[in-house]
Amino acid sequence: MAVTYKKMFKLLIDRDMKKQQLAEKAGISPATISKMAAGENVTMEIVEKICLALNCKVDDIAEFVEGTSSNEKAGR
Repeated sequence: MAVTYKKMFKLLIDRDMKKQQLAEKAGISPATISKMAAGENVTMEIVEKICLALNCKVDDIAEFVEGTSSNEKAGR
């Protein structure tokens, strides 16, 4: 299983918020948001910061999807 953050990007669109604004509000780097857009793993600490910044729950921004996880792609 893989994690997708498409829900987070849709939420940003719905709230008329740019990725850079989220990064600043959550105190994370824009590179981290780019990792999320690419479907790469991020820590739960990052997810928590985003949820606090957007005042939402984890399932509002992320979901599991069928497919290869980042660990499987890396041969771990």
